[in-house]
Amino acid sequence: MQFVEGTWSSREYSLDKMTLNELVAGYFTYPGIQIYGLLSAICVATALYFSDRLLPLIVAAVATGLVYPLVWYLLHRFVLHGTWLYKRPETAAVWKRIHFDHHQDPHNLAVLFGALYTTVPTILAVAVPIGWAVGGLSAAAAAVASGLVVTCFYEFCHCIQHLRFTPKSRILMLMKKRHLAHHFHSERGNFGITNFMWDRLFGTYYPDPKTFPVSATTFNLGYTAEEAERYPWVAELSGLTIANDAAEANDAAQQRADLR
Repeated sequence: MQFVEGTWSSREYSLDKMTLNELVAGYFTYPGIQIYGLLSAICVATALYFSDRLLPLIVAAVATGLVYPLVWYLLHRFVLHGTWLYKRPETAAVWKRIHFDHHQDPHNLAVLFGALYTTVPTILAVAVPIGWAVGGLSAAAAAVASGLVVTCFYEFCHCIQHLRFTPKSRILMLMKKRHLAHHFHSERGNFGITNFMWDRLFGTYYPDPKTFPVSATTFNLGYTAEEAERYPWVAELSGLTIANDAAEANDAAQQRADLR
């Protein structure tokens, strides 16, 4: 999709050709972000209406925010970078949309944002039990609101990481470097996106690409020509030929990277 004169069209827009102002405009007019905002407002109103105490709401919201980096890490590492989704015709399209397309073209804004049909159920599955355990319905609503807001923050940081823009914030700059290394050096580490604490704990963190083995599958996530022959659904949906030489595919991706 491309942001054009205040609307989203079916054309593609590459983040490496956008300015920061264009990204901000596109971000806040993207339907998914607007839906997150609307849902979070409804959840906040629900939480306040059904509760006469703020403390349980705050505890539920903070707890959800603290748990989410682990959730993202586990999903990113074991689901998005797993193989089981593309090996089944029922889930191949989901995997293509939520991660394969993003690694094929990391600058394509249309596939950088998470798909609502996967993100919203995940937020509910994580946040509702946490909030309910803290304080019932009202705290559950507060927890969901927290999950939605944190997701919006995650999405914006992810956009910045792929934008041809050098953040002034040292923290954002480090996030950007670690994430670009995940895309253009090795997809087998730096899963955290905005928080790399769990990468450190589980041994998948690498601050310097020179210290971590280069991967031949950062571009295709292991969905090679051989895999496409066995599990053709993603290739058929993509309408493209999977490169036989994974290293050649990575070289093409490397040319689009700005790792400086």
